[in-house]
Amino acid sequence: MTTSNDRPPEVRHRPVMLQRCVELLGPALDAPGAVVVDCTLGLGGHSEALLTTFPNVRLVALDRDRAALRLAGERLARFGDRATLVPAVYDELPAVLARLGLPRVAGVLFDLGVSSMQLDEEERGFAYARDAPLDMRMDQDSGLSAADVLNTYPPGELVRVLRTYGEERNARRIVEAVVRQRAAAPLTSSAQLVTLIREALPQAAKRTGGNPAKRTFQALRIEVNGELAVLERALPAAVDALALGGRIVVLSYHSLEDRLVKRVLTKGASHTAPPELPVVPERYQPRLRLLTRGAEQPSETEVAANRRAAPARLRAAERVREDA
Repeated sequence: MTTSNDRPPEVRHRPVMLQRCVELLGPALDAPGAVVVDCTLGLGGHSEALLTTFPNVRLVALDRDRAALRLAGERLARFGDRATLVPAVYDELPAVLARLGLPRVAGVLFDLGVSSMQLDEEERGFAYARDAPLDMRMDQDSGLSAADVLNTYPPGELVRVLRTYGEERNARRIVEAVVRQRAAAPLTSSAQLVTLIREALPQAAKRTGGNPAKRTFQALRIEVNGELAVLERALPAAVDALALGGRIVVLSYHSLEDRLVKRVLTKGASHTAPPELPVVPERYQPRLRLLTRGAEQPSETEVAANRRAAPARLRAAERVREDA
C-alpha cells in the first residue's frame, strides 16, 4: 500500500500561488548569473519552477528540516550544480551568502508556515486532526518540543504564548486546564491536547472559527520554532541582500506573519527624511518599490484544488535604491 509519505514530493505538495511567485520574481532573474534564494525550500516546488523557467538562474535554498532537504535534493538533482541546498534557518541568510561568496542576489522567496510534508507526517505532531506525539519541531534534532512547552512553562508564560501567537481569547481557560492535567500526568499527545481544549472552552467559542484547537496549535508551533523572532531578523537581512533591481516575494499564512511582512516592506518603501525638509534628498528616498497592492490572495480555483492555499497572503517588493 502507498501512504501519503511514500508519494513523490511533486504529488505530496502543491506550491501555493506558484505562477504568481514566478511572475513577480521573473524580471529580476533573466540576467546571466542571477542568483535566487528560496529561504523555505520545503519539498522544492517553488525552487523547481524557478530553475525550470529561468535556465540561467542559480538557486540557493535553505531549510532547517533535514528530511525536507533530502527529498527536495532528490527532486532537484537533475539541475546539478545550479542548485545549492543548505541546512539552515532563514535568519542565517547573511552567513550562508557570505560562505558562498555571494554579496548580493537577484531574488528572495519566503513561503512561510508549516510545510505539507510536516503536516502529513503524523509523528511530527503539527496537525490537530491526527493523534501524534506533541513535537512540532521543524528541526527534530534540537530545541524544546511542544510537550516540553506545555509541561514546563509557568502558567503566565503559557497564557502569553497562546494570546500572542495564537490570538486565543480563552488562553487562561486553556492554560488552567493544562496545569490541572500536567499536575496529574504530563501531556504527551495531540489528541489529548485537543480533547482538553474542547472541554475547557465555553460552548460559544466552539461554534465558530473551525477547529477550536487550531489557535493553540499555531501558538505552540510558533513558540517551539521561534518563527516570528526568526522572521523579524530574516526579512531585513533579505532586503539588504538584494541587488539593485532585485525582488523579494513573501507568502504568509496567518495575520501575525503578514503584519510583520507588511511592516518591513512598507517601511522600505517609505522615505526616511525628517518631516521639516521641503524636498526629499536622494539618500532619504525609499529603498523598495511595492509590487503588490496590499496582500494578494490565491484564486477561488486554486483554493478549491488545494485547501491549504486558502489562508495565503502574498506581498512583494523590488529594490530600487542602494544604501547611502
